[in-house]
Amino acid sequence: MVEDVVRLRLDIAYDGTGFSGWAAQPARRTVQGEIEAAFATVLRMREEPPVLTVAGRTDAGVHARGQVAHVDLSEAAIAALSRDAEPREVAERLPGLLKRVNGVLVPDVRVRGLSVAPEGFDARFSALWRRYAYRVSDDPAGVDPLRRHDVLWHSRPLDVVRLNEAAARLLGEHDFAAFCKRREGATTIRELRRLDWAREPGEGGALVATVVADAFCHSMVRALVGALLWVGDGRREVAWPGEVLRRAVRDSAVTVAPAHGLCLEEVRYPPPGELARRAEATRRVRTLPV
Repeated sequence: MVEDVVRLRLDIAYDGTGFSGWAAQPARRTVQGEIEAAFATVLRMREEPPVLTVAGRTDAGVHARGQVAHVDLSEAAIAALSRDAEPREVAERLPGLLKRVNGVLVPDVRVRGLSVAPEGFDARFSALWRRYAYRVSDDPAGVDPLRRHDVLWHSRPLDVVRLNEAAARLLGEHDFAAFCKRREGATTIRELRRLDWAREPGEGGALVATVVADAFCHSMVRALVGALLWVGDGRREVAWPGEVLRRAVRDSAVTVAPAHGLCLEEVRYPPPGELARRAEATRRVRTLPV
């Protein structure tokens, strides 16, 4: 008899400081590994632990407030958690599952939401875009000690106007090979929809870069930020990041900004009726017009 399987959407937040990134790795503490182990414990699935699919793999030290993943579980495994024998919908049982999973997890990672995913939902391929924030302080006194794990200190004063002038030249669909670590068989063509800087209110407020794209290749956000910081503090001309982009080859002059200033804030999906179509389109390898 084939078991009925339900796909669940997980909304996740974590402090990346103590993790070796999202992706499960042998003998390393990872976000994926911790959450999968928590589900395996709660659902008594240690022999075959559930496997998560994530919207965007984050590197070691990167944080998230709005990470999204999905997991496929049998309805029987979920129902077995309940002490009562009353027939109930899967959705009615999820608050109890969520509470138990978070009770097993340590405080630097939380499953903030657990819901039955709409038909066609794929956490990775159905996404329309991801939004990251990178936070930098140029306060001569340094970073507020309470924010040292999520704000980068930059030793030179930064000019917001110069940062935004340079950032505007990077928007659109391009080959971002100059700002990515290449992976075999993966494209580096991305559509950068938003990249701008603003200073948080208050004395010594941090500068926040908001970065939105349909997807990101490995180290892309941190490389973009690293290049722009050299413009913001006057060491490079405003046109330089755009010139690097057009060359479409990895540039050793581009410094990848440290991981701890970066946070995945949001992943946006289309309406339920368009999820499968979006996933199919995303799976196609993109090329730029000749």
